[in-house]
Amino acid sequence: MRPNTPTTEIRRPRHDEPSPGLLADGWYTTGEIARLLRVDASSVRRWRTARPPQGPPFVRLSERVVMYGAADVERWLAGRRIDPAQAA
Repeated sequence: MRPNTPTTEIRRPRHDEPSPGLLADGWYTTGEIARLLRVDASSVRRWRTARPPQGPPFVRLSERVVMYGAADVERWLAGRRIDPAQAA
């Protein structure tokens, strides 16, 4: 018989619930980013492969899989925003 000892339960996130941090904001493929920005996917690939890279930050999961974080894309768009009233 085991003595009565307190146990600490470790709660792991379920597969269907978002984890805090990088996974919480959502991720997009190259094709999804292209559709959201209303540009061709080849444009997004060209931005990514330009030297220096010109598009939003990305994560290369493998040679063929590239993902874009929603928060990164929003920051990139905000950084490219031009207000004509302030530009004059």
